[in-house]
Amino acid sequence: MKDGFLKVCTVTPDIRTADCEMNAKQIVSCIKENTEAKCIVFPELCITGYTCGDLFFHESLLKEALRALEYIAEETKTADSIIIAGLPLQHNNTLYNTAAVLCRGSVIGFVPKTNIPSGPEHNESRYFSPAGEDEMWCRVSFQPEPVSIWKNQVFACAGDSRFCFSAEIGSDLNMAVPPSVYHTGQGANIICNLSAGSEIIGKKSKRLERIRSHSGTVHCAYLYANAGEGESTTDYVFAGHNVIAENGVILAESKRFCNEAIHTEIDLDRIISERRRNPACLADRNQKDYAVRHFQLNKLPETRLTRVFAKMPFVPEAAQAREERCEEVLAIQTAGLKKRFLHTGSQKAVIGLSGGLDSTLALLVTVRTFEALTIPSKNIICITMPCFGTSDRTYQNTVALAKEFGVTLREIPIHQSVTLHFQDIGHDINKKDSTYENSQARERTQILMDTANKENGLAVGTGDMSELALGWATYNGDHMSMYGVNSSVPKTLVYYLIRHYADTYCTDQKKAVLYDISDTPISPELLPSNEGEISQKTEEIIGPYELHDFFLYYTVRFGCCPAKILRMAIPSFAGQHDEKTIAKWLDTFNRRFFSQQFKRSCMPDGPCVGSVSLSPRGGLYLPSDTDYLNQ
Repeated sequence: MKDGFLKVCTVTPDIRTADCEMNAKQIVSCIKENTEAKCIVFPELCITGYTCGDLFFHESLLKEALRALEYIAEETKTADSIIIAGLPLQHNNTLYNTAAVLCRGSVIGFVPKTNIPSGPEHNESRYFSPAGEDEMWCRVSFQPEPVSIWKNQVFACAGDSRFCFSAEIGSDLNMAVPPSVYHTGQGANIICNLSAGSEIIGKKSKRLERIRSHSGTVHCAYLYANAGEGESTTDYVFAGHNVIAENGVILAESKRFCNEAIHTEIDLDRIISERRRNPACLADRNQKDYAVRHFQLNKLPETRLTRVFAKMPFVPEAAQAREERCEEVLAIQTAGLKKRFLHTGSQKAVIGLSGGLDSTLALLVTVRTFEALTIPSKNIICITMPCFGTSDRTYQNTVALAKEFGVTLREIPIHQSVTLHFQDIGHDINKKDSTYENSQARERTQILMDTANKENGLAVGTGDMSELALGWATYNGDHMSMYGVNSSVPKTLVYYLIRHYADTYCTDQKKAVLYDISDTPISPELLPSNEGEISQKTEEIIGPYELHDFFLYYTVRFGCCPAKILRMAIPSFAGQHDEKTIAKWLDTFNRRFFSQQFKRSCMPDGPCVGSVSLSPRGGLYLPSDTDYLNQ
């Protein structure tokens, strides 16, 4: 189970109501078809069928169910997996709807259902009793040791405690406080739900939302196995809708009305990381009336990854969700900047406008802010400071942008001042090193700060979170401002924010300018241009931002180590970046991320817009001096 990945599976077998022998053979066949999975979950009462009705009162059916369970156990002695299947179990003259947990030919526990519905659709209370508070022990004919029947038990792998699970059944999930809330508090990282929910209009979406939200609330992997076509009888139809969720995200979902198995890899380390960050989400961990059953598998090999992770975790893939995300981010940025202007009483903003993505986004947010404050747009003072590397395209876009939005544009060339500065510090102007580049950035920041001082305005910062992560900013140059409005916005999202603004709020002329800016290669423009063309392209120097934002998200949000991030990135970027390229830029990211923390330790205020922030005041607490090789 390298890196915490565990292969799991939920299966809807082809069964016949009350034909336990046939059902057991189908279950065994499914197990043998899914040997790669280490946890295989079957539906509620699948050994007998859920829709047996008053046949549950017949002794012969209950005995056949136990014989079928024995057959499943015997046939899976060599299966190196946990198997969870549902059956009715009679104990002390009481009938329970249970989940049987099997490992290598033995039943290691029965988990009874707690919430027994009594409505017209599923009148289970006619047959079954709810789980009691006390542990019971029963004997099954095919093994000498008694087996626990109890709702308060979790099952943990003796070889790797991360593989820890428990079960709830069907409508247990719909309780105000589902049993799984307590299971996760006792260390269960996986919740297996054996269900038999019939299908009616609208139920699919409600089911998905319930599973998704609950897995996020208690931070677990939720494996939901539902009854299928073989159960459909009389008035109700079952669709075999299986779902696997993790931390509030649906990872896999089966087709309905088609009995099938779904597989994926769950990330147990990610679940544990979330719980470390949010311990309050777990129920009382010190409950005394709980038991841990240990099981032993022969091996937990390195899981083959078939799961693909979102290439741009900060940007929703669905268009509607992406537009909603963009609007929300712009609203948060605007609200933060608005508060700063209200607090200081300032009526003017100063922005270094370069014709690039970041300064354009800062301008758009400032325009929205001034509209909300009813301050005229001419009070936004944009300063363009052409120097050795300024290209014709970015310059023309800067001028057009200022004109279209009605802001004040000032042009202050800095060639002479930077050249004089080189003379003052004894730097050879022909030496195109970091001093050559940083001197330009600091000269620009000095102009912006001093102009803000002169105008009684605020210098609005333009740098984004991706640049902060890489330290791709000049210390006390573009690194500094009076309010960093983009400081928690990743580069991959900046592009979509500008496009969203253009599509939502702009006329054709404005839209054309913003579209061209969004398509302009990213560049600091600090090295001499090539006949007016951009000669310095950031992503050719430090690597693609889509990779760096992927690395950033999994490093900061989940604390993943570089080897795990590489393993996740390879299938995610297949066909776009090969393993060698990903490894190269991952090394660059780690080296720069840890060595450049000192810049983030003194970064300006700025609005936190998402779950990842690099602010030292509440986003990322990291020492400025640490060795990235040890991470």
